[in-house]
Amino acid sequence: MVVFDSTVILLMLQPEAKPPIDPQTKKTLEHAKERIDFLIRTLSKNKTRILIPTPVLGEILVRAGNATGKYLDEINNNHTFQIADFDQKAAVELAQITALHLRNTGQKKMTPQETWAKLKFDWQIVAISKANGADIIYSDDSNDLRRAAAAASITVVQTWELPVAAEDRQGKLTLEPGVDSGAPEN
Repeated sequence: MVVFDSTVILLMLQPEAKPPIDPQTKKTLEHAKERIDFLIRTLSKNKTRILIPTPVLGEILVRAGNATGKYLDEINNNHTFQIADFDQKAAVELAQITALHLRNTGQKKMTPQETWAKLKFDWQIVAISKANGADIIYSDDSNDLRRAAAAASITVVQTWELPVAAEDRQGKLTLEPGVDSGAPEN
């Protein structure tokens, strides 16, 4: 079981979604959508479920506009995806993850920078992930999510870390009609 955050799902659903910055080149990540598509194909082939926490679904649908129905159809009609609620088990995980984070950092309470809104969102995503047995979250989001994931012993993988399928690395050759390709004819 793995988890997709909104940044990753939006790369899948929205052709115009802005890819993250590649930390090595400091430019927009090349082949971001292709990396996500390859990841989904690989996970599906391996019968690995992709969990979408309800806070992530909400964020996606807020950005969907008129495409809300299309997004829901694409997610609901793909057997690899599973929507997961913030339920009692996730609430218990959230309390444990928060307590562990505070203990590990020597804090007595959350700092103003770690707002309750973040706790309610990023940390809920991690709690839902933990409650459902996920060990990886695919996300390009904030350090808050990474901190919460670290407290829960969950790995965060960013899009720039994903491989590109061999067929996507090779450029596509398009020839105009009537242009000699230089290849011998049969």
